Formats: sequence, structure tokens, C-alpha cells
Amino acid sequence: MPPTPPLSPQDCLVAIMIAISASDEEIRTSELITIQQVVNHLPVFADYDADRMRRVAQIVFDLFEEEDGLGALFGLIRENLPAALNETAYALACDVAAAAIERGARARHMRL
Repeated sequence: MPPTPPLSPQDCLVAIMIAISASDEEIRTSELITIQQVVNHLPVFADYDADRMRRVAQIVFDLFEEEDGLGALFGLIRENLPAALNETAYALACDVAAAAIERGARARHMRL
């Protein structure tokens, strides 16, 4: 029996979304809500234990503290995410980034 990988395919998708959210060193509520909605509603997460999200988030944060942490994160994802889910990962990353872009656009157009 092969050893259990450190990240499941769903963990990898969550890690990508968290990494996108944390890329500007601030995780916003709107981004967390987007991630939670994705995990709660998309079929790929149907059997996913949402309690694992904290563990995955901690892995991402720990890796971001390291010199080559982003490369290490990409390596983990490359090893554990089936190629068939690459487009899904890209789409989810875009969804989280869109939440940040929307907030930024609103902030730029604020008035006194």
C-alpha cells in the first residue's frame, strides 16, 4: 500500500485558493467567503472534510515563511493534484482573485 500523500487533490485545490488569497499578505473576508462557498458547493468537494481547511491553510502559511516556500507549495501541488484538475485549480484561483479585484475596484471609487 503506497504512503498517503500529504495533500489530497481537494487539499491541493484549497491550498491554491488560500495561496492566491494570501499572496498580497492579507486574507480578506470576501476571499475567505469565496473559498468557503466553493468548498461547500462544488462537486469536486462533495466528500471533502472542510475541517481539513485549517490544516491546509497552516501548510500554506508555513511554506510562505520559507525562502523557497512558493516553489515547495507548487511542488506539493504538482505531486498530488491530478492533471485532470489543473483547469479546475486555475478556475478556482481566478474566482478568489476576482473577489480581491472586485474589492479593489470598489475601494478606488469611494467618495467622501
